[in-house]
Amino acid sequence: MTIHSDWGDWLLRDVAEADPDGVAFWYLGCNGLILKSADGTTAFIDPYLGLGDPPRTVRMIPVPFDPEDVEEADAVLATHEHSDHVHGESQAPILEQTGATFYGPDASVAVTEEQDWTDRWAVDDDQIRTVGDGDSFELGDLTISVHPANDPDAEHPVAYVIEHEAGTFVHGGDARPGQFEAIGKNYDVDLAVLAFGSTGMIPDKQTREPKRTTWYNDENMLVEAANELQTERLVPTHWDMWKGLSGDPTAVHHHANSFPYPETVSVVEIGDRFDL
Repeated sequence: MTIHSDWGDWLLRDVAEADPDGVAFWYLGCNGLILKSADGTTAFIDPYLGLGDPPRTVRMIPVPFDPEDVEEADAVLATHEHSDHVHGESQAPILEQTGATFYGPDASVAVTEEQDWTDRWAVDDDQIRTVGDGDSFELGDLTISVHPANDPDAEHPVAYVIEHEAGTFVHGGDARPGQFEAIGKNYDVDLAVLAFGSTGMIPDKQTREPKRTTWYNDENMLVEAANELQTERLVPTHWDMWKGLSGDPTAVHHHANSFPYPETVSVVEIGDRFDL
């Protein structure tokens, strides 16, 4: 599949030209982010540029860039093995163009092997690294820790805690509440990204018959997860992606009002920048 973006390279140019004081983030839609820190370290988290599997999963938002246009990247992080989080056509060209390293749990790395990333693209074996619960590594001026996450639909999901002198950020992947409390107790979380959506009738993967489907947090689950993390600021993601499972993230404001966390709910759209 050839990926083509109607947006051209303006978003990537925005990232390249940015000089953040702390850490800047650009939302890619779905659960994808680009982050760039003060020393220029650039990482992509769950970037997905595919169109889904129509008519089962139908992409509802633009493809924000062509992966072949990426010129600066130090890492690509995967939270779990689903196709909208590990996708060869979206991510392997980034590794090929930049020499960046792919980090993911074992089930995510298994997808790179099944898709033959090192044969189909100019990607070396040492550019793909397996991380597990409890691991920690340095990436420029960032310290990245790997933690277990509760995603019942995934084989091995993880959450990433990314520490910088400007603050602490958590990317929870598609996880629901249930395993975030340890992060909330051990870190002072300033900002968290968590998946939000609705329940819909989505064709079953095998039978293609419509099936009641819930993949992400609803409003109550999202606020519960935010309180486990004790995060000051919450950014809901994934609500924009799939036809039939989209949601209204502004509804989260009302659900958060009577709880101590999050103090702030920030609604961002694809292409938006926000900062830590």
